[in-house]
Amino acid sequence: MTVAESTWPDLSAERDGQTIAALHLFSQVVGKVPTALLPWRNHGWHLTLHPTSRGLTTEPVHAPGGTFSLAFDLVDHVLALDDAHGRLTLQLRSMAVADFHAGVMAMLADAGHEVRTHGAPNELDPAIPFAEDHAARTYDPDSASRLLGALLAADRVFRLFRSGFLGKVSPVHFFWGSFDLAVTRFSGRPAPIHPGGIPNLPDPVTREAYSHEVSSAGFWPGGAGAPGGPFFYSYAYPAPPGFGEAKVEPAAARYDAALGEFILDYGDVRRAADPDRALLAFLETSYGAAADLGGWDRASLECALGVPRIPRRV
Repeated sequence: MTVAESTWPDLSAERDGQTIAALHLFSQVVGKVPTALLPWRNHGWHLTLHPTSRGLTTEPVHAPGGTFSLAFDLVDHVLALDDAHGRLTLQLRSMAVADFHAGVMAMLADAGHEVRTHGAPNELDPAIPFAEDHAARTYDPDSASRLLGALLAADRVFRLFRSGFLGKVSPVHFFWGSFDLAVTRFSGRPAPIHPGGIPNLPDPVTREAYSHEVSSAGFWPGGAGAPGGPFFYSYAYPAPPGFGEAKVEPAAARYDAALGEFILDYGDVRRAADPDRALLAFLETSYGAAADLGGWDRASLECALGVPRIPRRV
């Protein structure tokens, strides 16, 4: 196995898609907990999950019963609740969403946290309430491990890309509604009011998320809502005139008019001679198209990519 193959594991919709879809639905259950308890932060950044060396975790959740976190451990294949008193776990396995939901609620109660959450998924149609979703869901540990490897590889390059921006920029974080790892740069200017219309997502949430101009990129491994994936994407809101016709690298990248995004298949990155460089080229050139066509002040917003131990020169 080459270094690229070990760093960028093989990930496919055919083999891994059912596990990815199950984790999408399981993550919705978990994501509702910080949403219910934490103060709303701009663009919904408080409710996202964050990559770790073992999976995905919430931020510290400050609740009346104390502070805790919830984490998908895709190495030991458990959902873990950690607080000052120790750790509780729920085994990740093939099960119905209703059973996972019941397990999470019981674990929270056992830890002393009475949490009332919205009990149905967002950004999916139909939005079957968690407690009523008894369909069998497949969880394969090998597929989950492959997903973790792909997320960590993407996270590494996204963080490098993020280091080259001085303006407002999001963390590299994971949205459980759409089930994607994302990083977003902002021009600093307000955007037109977003039209909304995302299935089972309140329009005020969408409009606040897109209150300012963005160039956003991410990794979508697949999910419960639509076939396809895994792929990388990049879009602008609002999309400036000519955005879809811009030249974006590498050559395998394409513009998907239906999605309104540039797309680069995960497999094309993985098979590249230098996968990290191929992905970074995609991120840089698609952002450059949005910034140039949108008239961003690139000279004041950008800097050289970061390197270990050396502060940015001022």
